[in-house]
Formats: sequence, C-alpha cells, structure tokens
Amino acid sequence: MAGKKFAAAAKKVDSAKKYSVDEAFKLAVETAVAKFDESIEVAIRLGVDPKQSDQQVRGAIALPHGLGKDVKVIVFAKGPKEAEAKAAGADFVGADDLVAKIQGGWLDFDKCIATPDMMATVSKVAKILGPRGLMPNPKVGTVTMNVADAVTAEKKGKLDFRVDKAGIVHAGVGKKSMGDAKLRENFMSLLGAIMKAKPASSKGIYLRSIAVASTMGPGIKVEPNAAAGNAE
Repeated sequence: MAGKKFAAAAKKVDSAKKYSVDEAFKLAVETAVAKFDESIEVAIRLGVDPKQSDQQVRGAIALPHGLGKDVKVIVFAKGPKEAEAKAAGADFVGADDLVAKIQGGWLDFDKCIATPDMMATVSKVAKILGPRGLMPNPKVGTVTMNVADAVTAEKKGKLDFRVDKAGIVHAGVGKKSMGDAKLRENFMSLLGAIMKAKPASSKGIYLRSIAVASTMGPGIKVEPNAAAGNAE
C-alpha cells in the first residue's frame, strides 16, 4: 500500500520542472502521505569546495516557527550555571555524571550545551558526541557562559547547518503538520543565513540547486535564482 501511495504522490511532481518556493512547499506537504507527521527536508547544493578550510559553510539560526518537535537539551555546567540551565528548561544538567551516562550508551537528547570551563569534561565523550553532530561548539553558540539563552534558543528549534563533503547542506525545516506557509518561512530564514555565510573565496554560482521533500515523499526541485532573490 505504501508503494501505491508513494507512486500517486510522485505523479503530482514534474521531475523536470523547477518550482517556485511557494509551489514546492505546497507540493511537499501534499505528497507527505505517510501515517506519521513527516519531516520536511531540504538539500541545498553550493558552489564551494568543502575540502578548502576557507570554503566551509556553517552556522546556526533560530527558525521563526521552530522545528515542530520537542527538542531535548542537556547542559554540562556546575554551580550557578547549573541552576541557570535548569531554570531555562534544560532536560538534564550535570558534569561527570552526564559523562558516565553517555559512556554507558545513553543518547536520549538532541542538543548538547556546555560552559567553556566544562569542555575538558566534555572531551571525555567527544568520540561519542562528535560523529553524531552533538559536540558543543562555540561557532554555533553551544559553548557559552550564557546557558539560559542557549537552552531557550535550542528548545525553540535552533537549526545548526553545515556543508557536507559533497558541498550540500541538508536540513530539516519542520514537520508537515506546521503547514506550507510556516515551513516556507523557516526555509527562507535558513536560505538567508546560508547566503550570508557565503565564503569570500567562493567563485562562480553559489546556489547550484535546491530540492525539498518530505521524509517519505518524492524530491521536488526549486528554482534557486528566484529563491535567492526572495531571501536577500
């Protein structure tokens, strides 16, 4: 049955056409036919060489409508900062006890924040957190003394983005249930942040291609020039 649903959804999409942002997000919601609340994901191919250290594209952005899901946040902190993190709504706060839990296989969280003085403690689990994209990093605001603001931003649905080895930024911009208008606004915020993060050494066309799809749905191509014009 799932195959038939996908085939019917795929028929709505012209694979040769590049759609406007509005059309693409309406189609992405229409073609999300699974029984669960599918994520809506984008793939943005950039004209950069990620092997060059000066052509890395990464950053973080608080999306206007969040990510449509409950984000579990842990914080490595002690003393007053521990209390501050708990008051801001962190799911778990600790130090060596958190290290022990993670070393024991516990990974029931989405984001990890640390105060700078705790990074030596966090480094004990770097090999576990790093490959999963969970390692705190000052570049995206997850190594900070201002833990309350960091927790609040992550809980709202702050999106970390970075270009992969193939020159593509993959990111979820929300859930189908949010509707195409909110998803589109989230996407435009992300695209604006990616445009601002363009490396000075990047030559030629920066936005090569954009595609949007639900978790189980067909890929929908977006006209990159029109999208970029609206994002600026």
